[in-house]
Amino acid sequence: MYFNRRELEKFRSFNGPLIDVRSPSEYYKGHMPNSFNIPLFDDDERSIIGKVYKSEGREKAVIKGLIFFEKKLELLLDNLFNYIENQNIISKKNNKELSIRIYCARGGMRSQSISWLLEKYKFRPITLIGGYKTYRRWALDTFSKKWNIVIIGGKTGTGKTRLLSLLEKYKYQTIDLEGFACHRGSTFGALGMKEQPTNEQFENKIAEKLNCFKIINKIFVEAESANIGKCKIPHDFFNQMKTSMRIEIERSESNRLEELINTYSVFKKEELKESVLRIKKRLGPQRTKKALESIDNEKWELVCRSVLDYYDRCYEYEKVDKDNIKTLDLTDKIYDDKILGLINNIL
Repeated sequence: MYFNRRELEKFRSFNGPLIDVRSPSEYYKGHMPNSFNIPLFDDDERSIIGKVYKSEGREKAVIKGLIFFEKKLELLLDNLFNYIENQNIISKKNNKELSIRIYCARGGMRSQSISWLLEKYKFRPITLIGGYKTYRRWALDTFSKKWNIVIIGGKTGTGKTRLLSLLEKYKYQTIDLEGFACHRGSTFGALGMKEQPTNEQFENKIAEKLNCFKIINKIFVEAESANIGKCKIPHDFFNQMKTSMRIEIERSESNRLEELINTYSVFKKEELKESVLRIKKRLGPQRTKKALESIDNEKWELVCRSVLDYYDRCYEYEKVDKDNIKTLDLTDKIYDDKILGLINNIL
């Protein structure tokens, strides 16, 4: 898949504000992380221009765009200048030295129009050749590289995410897929989380994180199925995860129950019931009834026991045909430095 990597790297090397001038729906679907959306056209205007282009040609579409542009010029300038000033990077003395990065869908008229406008006010705009399309090609290409992945596995309640956070704290290379997806991966996974990003934006976040890493160093990733809520792990990256070295956390059942109780007992009863009902066919009528009654009576250990067996069986099925597995027993509470020492010995 060809794209102009050099131009993208040059564009990314500037430290100025990053402005996406595409429509709100384009931005929502996927954008460069840390960019700010100041749309040249809203969704309705973009749709109208597109229809004119198809029915009457490019010249008529450009004229229609200019009409929209003229009507909103003052508002557009206000939005641009307010954003730039809020970044605390502008003063009357340094306007000429300021670089403002701008991109649209393909590096065409939208980004060039905003660039021309900013030049009139003595700013130094930088546009991305090929636009967001170039960026997406870069993001997708990132997943096909050979990464040195180590999977953190373990049954529900073994503290996989906590271990990943510990590794992150001590500057190991880690990717929190559940954090990027805003979902923990189970039927209870959306509780207490923000709205999930689009799948495209989920991929962009992973690509950006990988771009910060040294490719020869190990990258720690929590074991996941292909889908985390509505987000799907990039195919090439997930295939590497399936064949990577795996560290399997082991903890006692009492440890795991305590972990689950601390995590989920804080949520509203109705939310917990809805989560249980989503898997009632797999739990069966007896366990479903027991779980629902236990939620009403705040018998959290019984709630967790009702679903623990189900998830354990799912997890054992997932491990079939997996090899290169090393175990890490964390049943006893031990200090961070000892945990890190045990991991380093395994590696």
